Amino acid sequence: MRILTATKFFAATTGALLLATGTAYALSDDQLAVSSSQSLTCGGVHPDESAPVITRKSTVIHAPLKTVWKVQTDVENWPAWQPNVTSLVKDTPGALRSGSVFRWATEGLDITSTVKKVEHDKCLAWGGPAQGIDAIHVWTFTPTADGVLVRTEESWTGAPVVANTAYLQAALDNSLQNWVNNLKHEAEAQAQAQATK
Repeated sequence: MRILTATKFFAATTGALLLATGTAYALSDDQLAVSSSQSLTCGGVHPDESAPVITRKSTVIHAPLKTVWKVQTDVENWPAWQPNVTSLVKDTPGALRSGSVFRWATEGLDITSTVKKVEHDKCLAWGGPAQGIDAIHVWTFTPTADGVLVRTEESWTGAPVVANTAYLQAALDNSLQNWVNNLKHEAEAQAQAQATK
């Protein structure tokens, strides 16, 4: 009961902050609570809940689901709208699917990611090693009355994470916040460009 009360308090507080900043979205208290407290899953793939570092972020993007999905899954174009992604090579041709591999550099990390699950227009999960850090990253995409609720969750395990948990937690928090902000900006810009054609 206490957890439920805290969750509802968080949802109400978040909603009030969004309204106060003029960034009100059509999210119910339940949607806000879910987006902040429940572990994501994509076809049974989910972050490691016992990981020393785990980050959850969400945003509402005012663009069609088709646009949001295309921007996020077109990994070869990430460097065009993600300033921190400095290089990306897709080893598996074609659309992302289970087993697809891409190698990329971001935030000083060289990462080899393998797609674990794709459910078109619904969710995407990948994971892989980066300099001793093992990551599992899940994204979900839920249509709302005025756009798409995008939620992401990532866990990090490994010796470097245990050795420097606070620093790496802050780094992942910052990285994922930047990612959802950049995804929102790019998808909304593309949607607006399409609407004016």
